[in-house]
Amino acid sequence: MVTAPSARQARVATDLPHGGRWTSLRLAGREWLWRRDTPERTSARDGDAFVDAGGLEECIPTVRGVPDHGSAWSRPWFQHAGWDAVDCDEFTLRRRMDCASDEVTATYELTAAPGYRFVWAAHALLDLSVGARIVLPHGAPVRLYRDAAELVTEWPADQPHVTGTWPDPCGLRLDGLGPTDGTAVGASVLGRNSVDVIDGPHRLTLTVSVDDDTPTSIALWRNLGGYPPAGPYRSVGIEPMLGSVFDLADAGPGDAAAVPQSGLLRWQLHIRAERVDP
Repeated sequence: MVTAPSARQARVATDLPHGGRWTSLRLAGREWLWRRDTPERTSARDGDAFVDAGGLEECIPTVRGVPDHGSAWSRPWFQHAGWDAVDCDEFTLRRRMDCASDEVTATYELTAAPGYRFVWAAHALLDLSVGARIVLPHGAPVRLYRDAAELVTEWPADQPHVTGTWPDPCGLRLDGLGPTDGTAVGASVLGRNSVDVIDGPHRLTLTVSVDDDTPTSIALWRNLGGYPPAGPYRSVGIEPMLGSVFDLADAGPGDAAAVPQSGLLRWQLHIRAERVDP
């Protein structure tokens, strides 16, 4: 299914029958989403192991943990009154796309019992060059996940993550990509709601906006051929989040989003691109 683009430039394509995944994002004259050829995705069902087809996945109510990458990716979505929607065991998620000349805005509404806690990530795997740069404020707090344990000296035993600051938490530089080197690193930049990616003559800005009481972060999945162990490939995820942990089971106070007493939480994802030629 393709959203109706404006007469100008922005376009989004999604696959509602197979998890509502964004399969294409065209802004500023280029395609931004990386994809893999995975025929098995079309037969995936609730409870199956995650099938990484690329694009942008709606990961909810967790990213890692159970169910892996959440429960929305493996269920068929449907359209109702101009919204894309999916019914999961404990919640219903709705999404509406709006396209302008250089920006796509996705509006989300989650309906669930008051107090329901969850993590959501716009798990966007981007098609980027080796010279692309990730721009976030210097000194922003970062959680590094155990993927990076072999790259960080003196990782504490039995700790799922360690903390540092952007752009080089624990001495591991994260603001550049570089060539495929067999590593894979997961991180979340805490308290941030916006990130810029500079790739050649283009800047892509991803921003999540939500009520001030809901925690936000920017997740990074920098897989330079280090994952999976069998058949590794290169993929780079830049992921605005509600919450600040990959696994909902690890969420402490202030680490997850929560549905208010109204039973409805609403947020927006803004994705904007522009040329930045000198």
